[in-house]
Amino acid sequence: MKTLHVSVLASLFAVAPLLPAQTSTESSNISRSPGGARAEHTVKTTATVVGIVPATRTISLKRADGRIIDIQAGDEVRNFDKIKVGDKVTAQYTQALSLNLEKGGSAPAKGSGTTEVTRAPVGAQPGGKVGTQVDILADVVAVDPKNKVVTLRGPQGNLVDLEVQDPDQLKRVKKGDQVRAVYSEALAIAVEPASTSAPGK
Repeated sequence: MKTLHVSVLASLFAVAPLLPAQTSTESSNISRSPGGARAEHTVKTTATVVGIVPATRTISLKRADGRIIDIQAGDEVRNFDKIKVGDKVTAQYTQALSLNLEKGGSAPAKGSGTTEVTRAPVGAQPGGKVGTQVDILADVVAVDPKNKVVTLRGPQGNLVDLEVQDPDQLKRVKKGDQVRAVYSEALAIAVEPASTSAPGK
């Protein structure tokens, strides 16, 4: 299987039309542990390459609902010439958020972010993916059991109200604690050659 990757911003703009709710498959998973929770959501869809303009590196894709869209692959997409009409394109976008309580934390509130891009070597099958992750440590400045709200102060001093519906989780949180939030996004576009996507033809 070949994987086609475009830059982070280009990916977001190019893939958005590929992910219509009515022709996508979605899956969600939520897990909880004492003082922690994680939620993950994935959207996956497929399209078929129906046209290629090498001069502008433009690919025309036909979605499952019949709509044809054009996306432009930047110069960072290696081995563009391997993409052929009839190839199947699969786009998968995943978001995840995890929250963990740190009792009596004393570290200063902080935030950091990373972006990781992986591409295949020159001459290999097109391949790569992009992922971003944001890690934030926030201070618990107030707990409102009646309204089930925990107020957090972030690294920039901004206040955020976090609704906590689970009473068992809420009772664990006290003013002076800290909450670590990790948010991540991952995007992959896989291109399956027509010769392998249609056996016997």
